[in-house]
Amino acid sequence: MKILIITDAWHPQVNGVVRTYEHLYEQMCARGHDVKIIGPEDFKYAIPTPGYREIKFVLFPRRKLRQMVEDFDPDRIHLATEGPLGWAGQAICIEKNFHFTTSYHTHFPDYIAARLARPGTQRYKIIHRLILAMIKSFHNRADGIFVATKSLAKTLSCWGFKTPMLPLTRGADLDIFAPDGPKALPDLPGPVALYVGRIAIEKNLEAFLKMDWTGSKLLVGEGPSMAELEAAYPDAHFVGNQTGKELAAHYRSADLFVFPSRTDTFGIVLVEALASGLPVAAYPVTGPIDIITSPELGILDEDLASAAHQALQHGTAQQRHHHAQTNYSWSKVTDQFLRGLEKDPI
Repeated sequence: MKILIITDAWHPQVNGVVRTYEHLYEQMCARGHDVKIIGPEDFKYAIPTPGYREIKFVLFPRRKLRQMVEDFDPDRIHLATEGPLGWAGQAICIEKNFHFTTSYHTHFPDYIAARLARPGTQRYKIIHRLILAMIKSFHNRADGIFVATKSLAKTLSCWGFKTPMLPLTRGADLDIFAPDGPKALPDLPGPVALYVGRIAIEKNLEAFLKMDWTGSKLLVGEGPSMAELEAAYPDAHFVGNQTGKELAAHYRSADLFVFPSRTDTFGIVLVEALASGLPVAAYPVTGPIDIITSPELGILDEDLASAAHQALQHGTAQQRHHHAQTNYSWSKVTDQFLRGLEKDPI
């Protein structure tokens, strides 16, 4: 099958969307499918997205994109993101009467509203409503929309999404993420609480950084809030982006994984943490409530410090690794994606 994926999030970006399609691409090619991914680097004219400088905002892509679609002549088209390439891809599919699927990867209504207004204010609600209407109009023309969890599907249904929803969980590279192996920072005073992800306002990192904790706090990742937070919290250890075996070694340097975000739709890092043997502390929100389903995996609580201290008291590293191994392989994710391209609604 010839599968075309159009995405505004692709190399050299480092984020969960990119990692998802990296693994899907590898798995589908290994199964004999002809897969092409079109991203911002395929276009000459692009500008950095405000607040997300590593993400390129492609200018006027439709003509070139149309030619690329025609040249590849795919059997299936998937629009991964709601950026300029996604919208151009949607217009081309509608123009040519092509079927297509989409994915809901990011709570852009929450992210954008949080950057432009204080949560709970009337301004925040108006911005959220406008962005949500735009996002719904993007997905409503699709044959199906991939969602990572049942709680996310429920949220989107409550928001008025009518598109059939297709399951697409996430995985971890189980050859790399495991409890045994070298540690990147073996001498940090313990217990070590770890965060991995974007260093940005929407990740609610101050809830983690202000959390009552007697050991060390380690943050892996980069983003627009990094300089500000480094200055405000000099006792925390910010080490920048890490990938592959180096990232796995940083997971193994910790005793606990803390996930302070309230707006993620899944959180691949949660699965990587479990595969690395770490218990998780998080809020009881979409993503964590679908993944952290028993005490040996972690604790969910509106008091993040309480969740963190309790999480250290339950389960073993091997239990958590086994759970990830059983439930979160990229092979299973690829099975879901291929079924979804054939429309397997939930």
